[in-house]
Formats: sequence, structure tokens, C-alpha cells
Amino acid sequence: MSRRGSKVKVFVRTRPTDKFAHDLIDFEMESQAVNVHAKKDARRGVVNNQLLDWSFTMDGILHNASQDQVYDQTASDLVGQLLDGYNGTLMCYGQTGAGKTFTMTGTTENYQQRGVIPRAIAQVYKEIEERGEQAVTVRISYLEIYNEAMFDLLSTLPDAIQALPMMTISEDEFGVNIKGLSLHLAQNEEEALNLLFEGETNRAIASHTLNQASSRSHCIFTIHVESRSRTDSTAKYMKSKLNLVDLAGSERLGKTGSEGKTQQEAMFINKSLTFLEQTIIALADKKRDHIPYRQTKLTHALKDSLGGNCNTKLIANIWGEAAQIEETISTLRFAIRMRGINIEPAVNEFFDPVVLVKKLTKEIEHLKHELAMHDTLANRSQVNYEPLSEAQRLEIQSQVRRYLDGTIDELDVVNVRQIQTVFTSFKSMVGQMEQDVEARLRSKYTLIDRMDPAAVAAAQKAGVVFDDNGGATYVGEVDGQGFGLGVAPSSAKPTHSAIVSAKKAKSKRGKDRASPQPTKVVQGTTSPVPSTHPTEQSSPVRPAPLEMRESAVRAETASAAGSGGPLSELPQLPRASTPPLRTVAFEEFKHERGSEINRILIENKDILGAKKKQCRDLAKTINTTKEDIDQTRQAIDKVRNDRAEQGDFATENGELVISEEEFQLIRKLKELKAAYRLDYDELRQVKSEVQYCQKLVDQCRQRLITEFDTWYSECFLSSEDQQTSAQAGFGMRLGTMYNGDMPEDEGEKFERLQSQLLMENPDSASFYNARMRTDRRQTLESAMRQTQPRPQADRRAVGTPSRTIRNQPPSLMAVQN
Repeated sequence: MSRRGSKVKVFVRTRPTDKFAHDLIDFEMESQAVNVHAKKDARRGVVNNQLLDWSFTMDGILHNASQDQVYDQTASDLVGQLLDGYNGTLMCYGQTGAGKTFTMTGTTENYQQRGVIPRAIAQVYKEIEERGEQAVTVRISYLEIYNEAMFDLLSTLPDAIQALPMMTISEDEFGVNIKGLSLHLAQNEEEALNLLFEGETNRAIASHTLNQASSRSHCIFTIHVESRSRTDSTAKYMKSKLNLVDLAGSERLGKTGSEGKTQQEAMFINKSLTFLEQTIIALADKKRDHIPYRQTKLTHALKDSLGGNCNTKLIANIWGEAAQIEETISTLRFAIRMRGINIEPAVNEFFDPVVLVKKLTKEIEHLKHELAMHDTLANRSQVNYEPLSEAQRLEIQSQVRRYLDGTIDELDVVNVRQIQTVFTSFKSMVGQMEQDVEARLRSKYTLIDRMDPAAVAAAQKAGVVFDDNGGATYVGEVDGQGFGLGVAPSSAKPTHSAIVSAKKAKSKRGKDRASPQPTKVVQGTTSPVPSTHPTEQSSPVRPAPLEMRESAVRAETASAAGSGGPLSELPQLPRASTPPLRTVAFEEFKHERGSEINRILIENKDILGAKKKQCRDLAKTINTTKEDIDQTRQAIDKVRNDRAEQGDFATENGELVISEEEFQLIRKLKELKAAYRLDYDELRQVKSEVQYCQKLVDQCRQRLITEFDTWYSECFLSSEDQQTSAQAGFGMRLGTMYNGDMPEDEGEKFERLQSQLLMENPDSASFYNARMRTDRRQTLESAMRQTQPRPQADRRAVGTPSRTIRNQPPSLMAVQN
């Protein structure tokens, strides 16, 4: 597929509105042009050179278009080329409230109104099923850029890799990479949609005058695809990615009325979009050598997606009302600039080094067999192509020596290895001869370098006279024959670079002897930093007991949930006429029936307290180290300023000379940074353990309350009260049976109706299942994180149930075609 010389494709989508300004905006569908006729602004005065008529030519106009039409015209071909190895990028740009997020994501409640991203995911897996000859791996990442800070929207998943303290952007042979951004493997469409919905719930949104759910950040949903052939054993594979970018909307503070935090977010959004437009202008200008990608995180993250070998498309969302005409013109002007960028899509092919080594090894073996067969046919079977042994090398050196002495006239050429060894022998012999000649000359003569003034002066003191050409003159024929100094070879004089290298090496050895090895010193700390090395003594609170206590809680729960359970097997005790207070009964339950769970709860609380104390100690250590780092930096700056005022000193090679004090401060700063990095990593690990311990404590507390409720109902409430409580919506208690069919609650009714609707459209099963899985997991986590104390006004008499209707999230459904 050849696409050389093509441009970025731009589409315009209008937001549906009953107040569309038909007198100001009109479309020419044949020429794909958008004509805007603005009105003069009377506030600009009499001299008003405002441009009123605009005409923008696009690649497609999506006026009152459905989600299906938008996807088919803009993103369908990008997904098809993704599995062929082409990178793709689809961006939505426009003012706030113009419909960018609706275009990209759509609504999660209605399957027909889903956006570009869910449809792209479905098409990816459909294409994979049709390409059975390829082994395709799909990974998902979701990046958010909020107030010029990058966040991983999928970091809240249980199996997510803990992100780095700060995500950074780097570049390599594969393109732009974001260190710290997690990549999640998605085996099917449902898993990919689950990742999408998880990220959507973590996005930053806010409300203002023009949009009740305005996105306050730029989001990049990336589908990474790696494709290998199942039939061909070649080492070549294709690696591509599709970036689906939902940009935050540009805002005018005078219209949105944003204040405080929302105003600050709007300022960051407008700033990043301005830098994005400057980058687009630079890319469209062929004379520009420098492209300002690094001005903002957004343009740096999209460096390999804006033009180049990436197939890029833009959807310009406009709000076609008269009140938004200025923002509409600004959006269309940006789209025209984007349309001027050249792109040259190319297949991203790579070679697996492991497979390539195996292939080359097989090829070498094949060539060896073929060469052996050729030597056999040419009566050269005695030729050996293996590496020469030491005896063979000595034999070749002997032949070369005899050849130089004239004993033999020629050398037999057998293979290339022998030729290389012959030349190596020649080289070593010539070098040995030169050394012998030089040694004989030095033993007979005293060599003087005429370029060395010290040597010449010493010779003149000894009585040697030099002529105008630098040569020695003698008195008499005997002197000329007996005291000739000779000519020193050029190799006898050390070069300037060798002298400098020797001086540097000597200076370095002296510094190494003078300076001790750096040791880790953290000033200002009152407690030692715990080590995380497995051979050293670890923290007194370990995560292993947490898992043991969690298993103990589960085992006790399982034993209590058996057939009838231990509570149902207990003899019925005579009931009191008036049930005791729940607080008194709860204290009795903790010391008797629930003593084991209460003991586990207390132990988990102790572990949680120890972890929190360790976290506070580490935080205090880190703060102290940070203060030391700041003080050391200030000291270094002061020393450097003093040195600059006095004048810098440099060596002969131009290297800057620093004082011993500055050197010690620099080394101390390096050690403090290393200690800070280690303590920070350990603090992050301890924080994760605190969250885990907190979850265990909440589970134990909930289990204790549940067991107490069951015990209290069995011991002090009558069967009539149990029946009344069951009808009130609390469900069946132990020992209570219903006659007849079970009534459906709200969740079961919803599940039954949902199942009937899904049978009409089986393709939507993955979409709804992923949505419900995400909702159910977040509901569970929210319930685990928060406690629900009963308000004072809602307290009732003991034994009187309170009616509560809980709409539980529906369970997953298996829909068959």
C-alpha cells in the first residue's frame, strides 16, 4: 500500500442542536466545504477590518451523522491497517461541549450510542478472528494528562503494576514510550472494554456553564498490537499501535464562568492546546528545521503520532450555534492547519533476535554441509574449516619463518583461516624484527631526539656540536666515525596524547587513593532505615501473617456456612421476654461465640497500626533527607557563585578545576539522592501493605458484625420477627424457609429484562458484561473503603428491622448466538 505524499485527513462533525445557525454556516457536500459568514462585532469600533467570510475545505462533513456513520468514515480503515503493521492516530479537537467525548467514547448505557473506541475494539478482535494465520497479541494502555501531569487511568486495577513515582517520556527505536504507564493484556473484546470502562471512571471531569460533564484532561487510549505469522518460521514480526485521543475542550472563561480549581484547569488546557497548534504549524512548514515537541507533555507524548510514518486523522467537533461562532472558526482554522501536514505511513517490521539467531544457526549448518560436499567432489576432503588449534598456528608460523629465510619458495593456501593466520604471523615477525633492531642500536649508540631541547642541551655540554640543519659536526675523521649519535626512530618519541593520558591516569590513581569509598549517610534521622534485602533482617511486621489471618477468617466463615452451620445445630435456648441491648449483647458475643474472629480482628488492627507507624517513620526520614538535599544544593550554589566571582581555573586540557569542598558537597548530594530514592521506594511498598491491612481489618469487622446479627436473631428474636424481617427485604435468615416461589428483587428483575434484550442483539453481550463487571467491582471497593454508621435519628427499637431497598449490580450473563 503506497501512501507517499498524502496528507492528514480532517473531518468536521457538528453537534446536533435545534438552534443551528443556518444563516451563518452552510455546507457544500459535493466539494466538502464549510462556509462561515460571521457578523461584524460592533464592540470593535468604526475601523473594523474583521474578516467575515470563511471557507474551509475538508475531507468529510458529518452533519447530523450517527455514531455508525462517524466510525465508518473516520476510524474503520485505521483499524484494518493496524493489523497490517501501520500506526494510526485519531484525534478529536474542538471547544468544550462540542461532543468530543461522545464521539470517542459514546454512552455506556446504550449499545447503539457507543463511540469510536468501543467500536474499534470490537473490530480489532473481529479482524483477529478472520486472520487465523496470524498470532496477534493485544495490549491496552490509558494515559491522562491533567494539569501538565501524566496519570495512568488503569492503575486502580487489582493486577496493575505499581506505577513509578513520576512517569517520564522516552524515545527509542520503537518510537515514543512512557515509562511508568502500565500495559494490560486483553485476550478478548470483553476484557478490553472492561479496561476502557475502568479508565473512564477515573477521568477528571467538572461542571460549568457550557458543559455539565466537561473533561478536564487530555486522554490517550492506545491499542498496542503485535502480530506474528503462525505458518512462516521467519523472525520478522509487526508491531503497531492505534492512538485514540480525546482532547480537552478549549474554553473562554468569560463564557464558561469557571472559577477556582476549574479556572486553573481551563488555563492548563488552553495552554497545552496552544502549544499543540504551534507544533502543527511547525510541522506544516517545510522550511522549519526544529519542531517544538517538548513544549508540553501532550505534544511530546504524541511525537510519533503527528505525521511521519503514522496514519493520522482529525475529527473537528463544532457547535453550530450563533453564540459559538468564534470558537467554531477557531476550530476550523486548526483543522485546516492539521490538513497541511504530510504523512508517509510505513509498515513497522522488526526481527526477533532469538528467532533470528536460531535461523542463522541452521543456515550456517546447511552451508557447512554444502561446503563439505563440494570439497569431497574436488578431492579436498582433508581440508578442515574449524578454528585452528595451537599446534596448527605454530606450524604456520614455522612455514612463514622458513619462507622469510628462503628455505621454501611458496606457501600452500588451503582456506581463509589459514590466510588470516599467515598475515598475523607476518605482522608479529615484523614487529619482533623492529624491536631487535632497535635494541641493537640502543646497545651500540646513544640516541638523541633533536626535537627535545633538554636532550640537545645535554649533548652540547658533552661536546657535541650541531650544524645549522640540526645535525652533529665532528673534529677530524676519527671523531666523525667514533662518536656518531645516529637517528632516533619516530616511534621512540612519545606522542602528545600518550603523555596527556599518562598524566590523567596518574592523577586519577592519586584521587582514588586519597578519597574513601562513598557510604550511605542519612543525616538527621533518629531511626535506621529498614532494609528490603532478603538476607537482612526485615521489618517486624510481615505480610505473611496477614495472609494467614485472612485464611483463618475464610476458614471460620466456611465452617459457619456449612449445611445448617454450627448456629443451626445449637439447642434452642429459652428466649427472654425483652431482648437485651445490642451493645451489651455485642460485648458478650465478642467474649464468647465471636471470640476467635474478635481475636483475629485485634491482631490485624495491631499489624495495621505497626504498618502505619512504619509509614510515618519513613515519611519523617524522607522529609529529613529532602531538607538535607535542599541545604546541600544551596551550599553547592554558594560555592559555585564564590568560585565564579574569583575566576574559574582550568587544566591544560580545558577541564574545570573545583575545590575539595565543592567535590565533597557534590558527593554528599549524590549519596543523599540515592538514600532518598531507596526510602521512597520502601515507603511506596509500605503504603500498599497498609492498604492491604486496612482491607483485611474491614473484612474482619464486617464478618464479626454479620455473625453477631445472625447470633442475635437466633437467640433473641422470634420467628414472627424473622418472617417480618425477611419480607422487609433483608433476605432469609438461618432456619427460615419460604413456601412457594421466591419473589424477585429489583436486581433480579433488571437481570431478567436485560437478558431478554441481549437475546435480540448478541453482539452487545461483551459491551454490557464489561460495563456491569466494572460497576460491580467499583461498588464492592467503595463498600469496603467506607464504614456505614447508623445515624442517631434512624435508630429503632431492638428487633425492629428497617426497610432498605438495595439495587444490587446485575450479574454477568452468558449470551449464546
